[in-house]
Amino acid sequence: MDLSGGTIAIRSLKKRKDAAGRQKIVYRTVPVPPDFLDTLNTAHGIREAQKSRKKAAQPIWPLSRVRVWQIVKKIMIDAGLPDAPQRSPKGLRHGFGVHATVQGVPLHMLQRWLGHAQLSTTAIYANAVGREEHGIAARMWR
Repeated sequence: MDLSGGTIAIRSLKKRKDAAGRQKIVYRTVPVPPDFLDTLNTAHGIREAQKSRKKAAQPIWPLSRVRVWQIVKKIMIDAGLPDAPQRSPKGLRHGFGVHATVQGVPLHMLQRWLGHAQLSTTAIYANAVGREEHGIAARMWR
């Protein structure tokens, strides 16, 4: 976490090869609201840990991919989302991508946040229809 820079780093399951052909762990750095970082700092003492460098590289929540999937799915069920393909972590990710595009986040920035290697993969989020398309058009006329 970079409290002063307003970002968190998320370890990805994807692995990339470096110039020498060795596997390397991929991290995605995503900007988050200052209030969110303040809450994490209060709950987990991040600022103090970073000062003492005791836990600077430790994950806040050492959860498996499967456990995170279960938590997200339960929250979506509790929120009353209908049982459909969108009620999944992947659906949440896609919704984030569409929402970011509608809000005017440049595709190259969204590409970095989502960890896409190709901009063409991120461009699918620009193919908004329905309510999202109307939102984009409304912003254009402001």
